[in-house]
Amino acid sequence: MIPTLLVPGMLCDADLWSGADLPGTPVAITQPTVTGMARQVLAAADGPFVLVGLSLGAIVGFEVLRLAPERVAAFCAISTNAGAPTPAQLAGWRDMADRTERGAFDDVVRGILPTMFAEPGHDERFLGMAHRIGPDVFRAQLAAQATRRDASAPLAAAPCPVLAVCGGADALCPVGFHRRIAETAPFGSLRVLPGAGHLLPVERPRVLAGVVREWLDHQPTTNRRTSCPTC
Repeated sequence: MIPTLLVPGMLCDADLWSGADLPGTPVAITQPTVTGMARQVLAAADGPFVLVGLSLGAIVGFEVLRLAPERVAAFCAISTNAGAPTPAQLAGWRDMADRTERGAFDDVVRGILPTMFAEPGHDERFLGMAHRIGPDVFRAQLAAQATRRDASAPLAAAPCPVLAVCGGADALCPVGFHRRIAETAPFGSLRVLPGAGHLLPVERPRVLAGVVREWLDHQPTTNRRTSCPTC
């Protein structure tokens, strides 16, 4: 059985996946570069694996595809962006890092909250994860975000099935980002969850788990480099 690695987004820990009932091993990403984080993922399994990543976790997945495409049997990219950082994003991350270093971590986290969910009732879950992650790892994650590169090339060369999943009301990563991912990957597909926001494993855990399980059930058990799997 090929293992599944669950890679969380920024300020999220293993609890992100606890309600989604997805069998797999959570992988912490704590290095200050996306490449370093990708190496953490590659070290978490021997041989091929299925990668399920959300937001920054999926960005790390793109880098895993760049470094070792033969290791990825299938890749589910959730609530993410395959593009390079914009100047506005870089400035925003620097500002958050500076404020966090000055002791305003809680204020920074609460400022992020409105972008996480399209529906009320999930704030405490996110805040709990964020405070377990803490300011030091958060600053490393912000630094890693600034090392992102456009992922078009590794996606276009991906030998595995790629599923892009997003919320129709995601304020951070809109549907168009995910359509690009699905259209760039040779064996790409797209699922949109209407009305949902960014943190789908928290906001729509059962629906997300059903989508991912159904997709995985239709994939081969080994990597195929020359033939299209049933997607």
